Amino acid sequence: MLIAGNWKMNGLSSALDEVDALIRALKAHPAGPDVLICPPATLLARVVARTGGAVGVGGQDCYLQSSGAYTGDVSAEMLRDAGASWVIVGHSERRQYHGETDALVAAKAKAAWRAGLCVIICIGETEAERNAGREEEVVDRQLATSVPDGATAATTAIAYEPVWAIGTGRTPTNEEIARMHAHLRRELVKRFGESGSAIAILYGGSVNPRNAMEILAVAEVGGALVGGASLKAADFLAIIEAAPKSLYQ
Repeated sequence: MLIAGNWKMNGLSSALDEVDALIRALKAHPAGPDVLICPPATLLARVVARTGGAVGVGGQDCYLQSSGAYTGDVSAEMLRDAGASWVIVGHSERRQYHGETDALVAAKAKAAWRAGLCVIICIGETEAERNAGREEEVVDRQLATSVPDGATAATTAIAYEPVWAIGTGRTPTNEEIARMHAHLRRELVKRFGESGSAIAILYGGSVNPRNAMEILAVAEVGGALVGGASLKAADFLAIIEAAPKSLYQ
């Protein structure tokens, strides 16, 4: 099970105190799920230096080229060089605010693999798409065109994040999460065979200390992609500790 924290565009140097607090707590209780922190690029190398390998560190995005005249972009190789082991691609905020297409997301995922990074590929429907009964159609298309051929459990996780639940405090019911994750598992197995049965499917969208235990206990939920609640060590730790112990002991 993987519990990943996406800090988004949050965090100055003072946020490193939260990293220190989290690492102290995790070292005191070393048995637990895999933990990943994805800080802004400005803090990534400093977070790596502070974690001492106790948790994974990832980027929030990468560009598809390894280097070149792409002002403002960060390549997967740069993330790797800074100490990252993961990167998030295809987050709905990238798709919404930066116009990222499924094809671009797939290209970024392949760039991450090229650099030796594992990748979390985000998918999920909008509220209008769910209200129209199109949620499975939408995620099927995103799985087919955002996830490159060759994805395995060793290199890839899928994050199901219903767009209408991100940062809103709203979450699907446990039954809705179970239904979607079961559907995604069937689609992954259909496409990737045995490898598809092992690829982790994370849930994301307003995960917090109050709802984490129930969500993480849902069948086929292989972890969480946590937003705002990952910014405070105490909240993030509570989510980490909510992971079912049977999955990592």
